[in-house]
Amino acid sequence: MPGYETVDIVILVGLTLSALWTVMTRSLLRSAIGLAMTSAVLTVVMFRLNSPLAAVFELSVCSGLISVVFISTISLTQPLTWEEIIQHMKDRLSRFWYLPVIVVAVGIALAFLKVKIGIVLPPEETEKDVRAVLWNLRHIDLIGQVIILLAGVFGVVILFREANKK
Repeated sequence: MPGYETVDIVILVGLTLSALWTVMTRSLLRSAIGLAMTSAVLTVVMFRLNSPLAAVFELSVCSGLISVVFISTISLTQPLTWEEIIQHMKDRLSRFWYLPVIVVAVGIALAFLKVKIGIVLPPEETEKDVRAVLWNLRHIDLIGQVIILLAGVFGVVILFREANKK
């Protein structure tokens, strides 16, 4: 069906544009809203790929919970002056100058290594009980959700700790 492919292309272009807007905007609030929008479009992609459980988690956790946490944290913090921003960037650059070198070195090493990763996908979901599917077949999805939640929580804790120091 030619119409089916056109819809997929429009959705993927929307996903790409919303992700770019999220990363490129200067405002943290707009970036958090863009993250929610990107997650919502990604939810549509997951539904179209016939993964309703992953889509529901994406919509509830990423579009909902994480975006609310980010937006509330942004609204509770004071904006920095340009001098503070420049000093913060200089401090960060002096602390983490080696990270781009490590990323490039690992990327080059992985490009030359022929490593097969043995990821075994679960069988097609024949189970209809959501609890059984989540706990018995979708372990990797649950681990990913826990990592996403913990990253958001730790990010907020660190942000509040930095704000309290000042």
